[in-house]
Amino acid sequence: MSQYAELKAQIAKLQAQADEARRAELATVIADIRQKIAEFGLSATDLGFPQGARRGRPPKKTPLPPKYRDPKSGATWSGRGKPPKWIAGKNRDRFVLDQ
Repeated sequence: MSQYAELKAQIAKLQAQADEARRAELATVIADIRQKIAEFGLSATDLGFPQGARRGRPPKKTPLPPKYRDPKSGATWSGRGKPPKWIAGKNRDRFVLDQ
């Protein structure tokens, strides 16, 4: 067997030993950390972890103030998105809110 192959075999053996030692110590380390967190009342923020990752869609932005108002129904529209039926195809200057 070549020296290189022997060294590779030793590396594999040592890596297996390291993995086994880690598994053996892991439960003890986790229990110790949990005990200290409970003892001192620490939170994830205290330990320097960021706030929990947000999942799904980002929170909705605050609505824009209304820019147009229907004089008949009192309905308003910000001027963004699809125009409502009461203003679609009409001159928008008639519906502008006085600011």
